[in-house]
Amino acid sequence: MAGYVAKKCLSPLSLLTRRLSAPEFITQCCYHKKVVDHYENPRNVGSLDKNSKKVGTGLVGAPACGDVMKLQIEVDDQGKIVDARFKTFGCGSAIASSSLATEWVKGKTLDEALEIKNTDIAKELRLPPVKLHCSMLAEDAIKAALADYRLKQHDDQQEAVRASN
Repeated sequence: MAGYVAKKCLSPLSLLTRRLSAPEFITQCCYHKKVVDHYENPRNVGSLDKNSKKVGTGLVGAPACGDVMKLQIEVDDQGKIVDARFKTFGCGSAIASSSLATEWVKGKTLDEALEIKNTDIAKELRLPPVKLHCSMLAEDAIKAALADYRLKQHDDQQEAVRASN
């Protein structure tokens, strides 16, 4: 099997000229360069102030594989997402999906961000079928962060009504 993958992924000349370590072989043969790029150079890693009314936090997990993803968005007064951060415990595909998701939500309205689908993330990263759950997790994290933000806004409105009565 490894020989078949090697023939499919690498030119015969490269196999003769140097040996690949196991991680290097997997990187070159099994993951698309976009996944490797987002894994090795993740964008927007970190946290925002979860207590801020302008920040929505989504925390989702996949019990089957153990991946856990926290994605946060910061929204301005005009309803645009101005910042996004993530922290992910999981495989390279989960980290890449989180990183890409934060890039894609920035600059979008809440409704536009809601339109981001796991299939779009999977297609962009060229995830193999066995890793599609990672893109699903990223979509769920976006939806959870948006829901948390909207809940905070709804709570603010209710407090304002109570204060005016």
